[in-house]
Amino acid sequence: MGTTHRTHVSYIDRTRAYYAALGYERPYQYAHHTDAPFARLDKPLSECRAALVTTASPWNDDPAARPRPFERRNVWAGDTASVPERLFTENLAWDKESTHTDDVQTFLPLGHLKAHASAGRIAEVGPRFYGVPTEYSQSRTMREDAPAIEAMCREDKVDVVLLAAL
Repeated sequence: MGTTHRTHVSYIDRTRAYYAALGYERPYQYAHHTDAPFARLDKPLSECRAALVTTASPWNDDPAARPRPFERRNVWAGDTASVPERLFTENLAWDKESTHTDDVQTFLPLGHLKAHASAGRIAEVGPRFYGVPTEYSQSRTMREDAPAIEAMCREDKVDVVLLAAL
């Protein structure tokens, strides 16, 4: 029996419609880097220090201090010693009718990464996880945010980074 409707969410279509509704005249173009091929690790994964990057923001109990739509956010870092109970996600575009972000482990799987370290699949989890803003401007992301995240990873001697985008 065939289906009468899509069985998946077309994030490309939804993202383009979202940015068009915000007033952007050009359709959103997803980033692609054909000149950046995958590369082998210099050492086995079991010897690597790993870290996570999230697109969520730090939680603040004061609603006035939380990020607002169209407000420029900055790269930030959190301590991996404990999994944050909450992160702020309401300012991000995700399907709020079909899912929720009450379980931080679904978009910042720090506990799972620690379990992989305990099992020997990775050497260890880095001392910090990192937060990067999501914005319409890919050039700003490449020019400012990516180098800031890279600098923190180098400072923390991280070998492998996983992006757990929301």
